[in-house]
Amino acid sequence: MTAEPDHHPPLPPAAAHEPVRRGGSILLVLLVAGAIVACAVALTTIGRAQAQPYILGLLALLAMVGLFNLFAFAAGIVRFTDRSIDDPVVRRIADLAYDGIAVTDPSGHVVYSNAAYLALTGAATPQDVRPVERVFIGNPDVSEAVFRLLKAAREGKRQQEEVRLAGTDSVHGRWLRMRVRPLGQSKREAKYAVWSIADITRDRERQEDVFQELQHAIEYLDHAPCGFFSVNPAGEIAYVNATLANWLDYDLAEIGSGGLKLTDIVSGDGAALLTSIAPVPGEVTTEVFDIDLRMRTGKTMPARLYHKLAFGADGAPGASRTLVISRARDERADPQRAAEVRFMRFFDHTPMAIATVDRSGAVVRANARFAKLAQGLAPDGSAAKSIFSAVNARDRNLLVAAITQASQGQGDIAPVEVMLGGAKERWGQFFVTSVEEEEREAEAAIVYMLETTERRALENQINQSQKMDMVGQLAGGIAHDFNNVLSAIMMANDFLLNAHKPTDPSFQDIMQIKQNATRAATLVRQLLAFSRKQTLRPQVLDLGDALSDLTMLLRRLIGEKVKFDPVHGRDLWPVKVDVSQFEQVIVNLAVNARDAMPDGGKLTIRTANVSAQEAERLSYKGMPPAEYVRIDVSDTGTGIPPEIIDKIFEPFFSTKEVGKGTGLGLSTVYGIVKQTGGFVYVDSEAGKGTSFRIFLPRHHPEQEAAVVEPAAANGAAKDAPSEAKPRTDLTGQGTILLVEDEEGLRSLNARGLRSRGYSVIEASNGVEALEALEEKDGAVDLVVSDVVMPEMDGPTLLRAMRVHNPDLKIIFVSGYAEDAFAKSLDEDEKFEFLPKPFTLSQLVGKVKETMTPQ
Repeated sequence: MTAEPDHHPPLPPAAAHEPVRRGGSILLVLLVAGAIVACAVALTTIGRAQAQPYILGLLALLAMVGLFNLFAFAAGIVRFTDRSIDDPVVRRIADLAYDGIAVTDPSGHVVYSNAAYLALTGAATPQDVRPVERVFIGNPDVSEAVFRLLKAAREGKRQQEEVRLAGTDSVHGRWLRMRVRPLGQSKREAKYAVWSIADITRDRERQEDVFQELQHAIEYLDHAPCGFFSVNPAGEIAYVNATLANWLDYDLAEIGSGGLKLTDIVSGDGAALLTSIAPVPGEVTTEVFDIDLRMRTGKTMPARLYHKLAFGADGAPGASRTLVISRARDERADPQRAAEVRFMRFFDHTPMAIATVDRSGAVVRANARFAKLAQGLAPDGSAAKSIFSAVNARDRNLLVAAITQASQGQGDIAPVEVMLGGAKERWGQFFVTSVEEEEREAEAAIVYMLETTERRALENQINQSQKMDMVGQLAGGIAHDFNNVLSAIMMANDFLLNAHKPTDPSFQDIMQIKQNATRAATLVRQLLAFSRKQTLRPQVLDLGDALSDLTMLLRRLIGEKVKFDPVHGRDLWPVKVDVSQFEQVIVNLAVNARDAMPDGGKLTIRTANVSAQEAERLSYKGMPPAEYVRIDVSDTGTGIPPEIIDKIFEPFFSTKEVGKGTGLGLSTVYGIVKQTGGFVYVDSEAGKGTSFRIFLPRHHPEQEAAVVEPAAANGAAKDAPSEAKPRTDLTGQGTILLVEDEEGLRSLNARGLRSRGYSVIEASNGVEALEALEEKDGAVDLVVSDVVMPEMDGPTLLRAMRVHNPDLKIIFVSGYAEDAFAKSLDEDEKFEFLPKPFTLSQLVGKVKETMTPQ
């Protein structure tokens, strides 16, 4: 492309042109004024009668001159111009301007035009000068642009238009740039408009040449044997050439429409390598990476990337420019380079973060996993520069010591587990190994890192679960032994009540013993609820109805300061729970919420169905995906501090003052929900409130109908409490084998049964019971046996007794839940159950009910 000299339009000898104007003179004006004054004086010296014809003649002459000037002004022969336009310096600059310049008055007449304007508009003589709209009248290619220019001129605005004129002076026609602007800032000057016209044909031709060259360059870039792509700071693909698009099996048009990100075309964590470059303000950085690109089909392709990234003065990254060379050919052509490709793929795709560091901890080289980890730990890029920046300051000395040992050539360095940096609590385990001695100048050690955050969380969860189970076993064992003590106390208390009348002075003391024993039994039941060994009587119910029945009770419990807001979901699925235990769960949570809002607040109980997909999306630890009914109990109270939130379900743990809580409320909630087959979780934020989320499994009646219900066979009435009316006559006849390892409780139970007319055979364990049964040749009407006994437990005793008497009736008594031992018996086994502690009337009532023929 060669440069050609510009062709300027020829300028005439007269540098400036304007319409013919009359020259003015102050002397002439004075002469005319003096003549008029002289005539007036002369007319005053003669008489009125003689002067009248002269006066009329003079007025007629002046009227004719004025009328002639009016017609001349209307015809354009005489014009009144602004003297500011006649500035000689301004006129000289405008006369010699390369662009055509014309000035028009408010009526659109040209009051000034230079020689270039005459040449561009084709005016042969100065008298033929025309305004712009008359020059291009009738030209459809220009008329719209001229109309917009005229509108801007009338409104006193600036406007510019570029138009193309078809003609023979150029193959592609002629291009003109037309501008209009007001003449000045004052009101009077703004009435005039300055028009300029420039021939930009040559500039347009140069632009088209550059555009063609650019098109050729883009076409070459698109079909080059290498790939190219560009990524903006947001991680979106801004450009991909045709070669790379073909390699990745993408359509160029699809990529151009946007939506494709760097992570879509880079496999694994490779994208982190490209975005982990530490910013260097005002400089351009080029890095070389061997990574895998991901094709549209999901397959991968090894490639070497020359990644160039420019940073602004503030360190902000601009769009990248990346050259891509396919290394797939290397795997087939050059064995040595193929080995290098395989190593790099292994190095970058390993799930372990790997980095080589020098003695100061500076990262010399790192794989993609380390780059991704470094971004999460330090977004400013410091972790990508120094491995010590990835570690919390409190544990940093441990990693420093390990790298120091490696730099000294020591082997067998113990792994280091430390807390990582960043806002969230994360943990990592570092394995440090030494490099060969000749390489220690640049690299002191190789560091392998595995993030152990999830493992530690799982370990903590398992430890907490084991701790809760151990505490539960301890609580259950204590409750079982304590139940025996309470049973003896309550049985002896019943004997005392039967022996004393209400008028006796000691009767009130005996009643006080009974009340305190009942309170102790309640505490034992709470312990058994936590250990999940209490006896439940589950039944199918709608939680919405159950909660509605509790509304009045809850309002009285929480008081007037707390606003109660129940929100029940529609069409709740049925659940199978023990109604009384479920009510205890809600009451305990409501009371805790009330205590957390001493100055008032809001208690919300919300219910909803949770599908299996939603349960999986919630991803609560330990809760498998299934269908649940969810109950949320939320308050706006003080919240639970993070340091104690893991202890709130432990028995006897309480933050309340001494004497204001037993510490068994939440442990009871935990045990009841778990024994029902549900899950309970807590979300709390100090100062904003707490939410307990309970998930109870959905009950499927069709599944239960397919299973033979054993309750009808064994008379346990598991699904509903017995509605039998209280019996007033608890006396009876028959032989009862009483098996109890606690001597004091056994003697009291035997005494109570004998007082009602029964014959009682006592046995301290299962072996003695079998011997007694053999002595009677199986002629025993009923066996009342403890479950947990030395040498032989209750279920084993029952199986042995069935050999002697298949129709033998038995009542098991235990402080543990019925389900705890029922699983040890055959599915169709018939038995009755009486939970400890029990009163004398409960014992004889159960015996009377069991021995009565059905």
